[in-house]
Amino acid sequence: MSFTSEFKEFAMKGNVVDLAVGVIIGGAFGKIVDSLVKDLIMPIVGKIFGGLDFSNYFIQLADAPATFTGPMTYEALSKAGVPLFAYGNFITVALNFAILALIIFMMVRLINQMKKAEPVVAAAPAATPEDVILLRQIRDSLAKN
Repeated sequence: MSFTSEFKEFAMKGNVVDLAVGVIIGGAFGKIVDSLVKDLIMPIVGKIFGGLDFSNYFIQLADAPATFTGPMTYEALSKAGVPLFAYGNFITVALNFAILALIIFMMVRLINQMKKAEPVVAAAPAATPEDVILLRQIRDSLAKN
């Protein structure tokens, strides 16, 4: 078997193609959920906590360079190369993860409930073979005697 035909056989197996489709769909779905958390849920969380932006909570571990004239924000200081203990950014990522995990859990739970709700059609019992019917008749007639 040549290398190309062996590779073609490998690549066209159902599980490889299914995996590729799953990765592509998962990547697209990840962007949707990330946008949901970042653009819809986190602003509400920030509003509840008084307009907090967790990403700007940090401890500056060294002084900014003498030439630095920008704002004292996480983004500006990071670009300037100032070492920061960015606990606020960690809180944001941890909250995003918790919300994302909750959403995925709820979706999987909903899908599982939908699967359970599908009616199960019972298969009709198979017809009894004629020889079994004949043997039962013989047994019943012998039992009478």
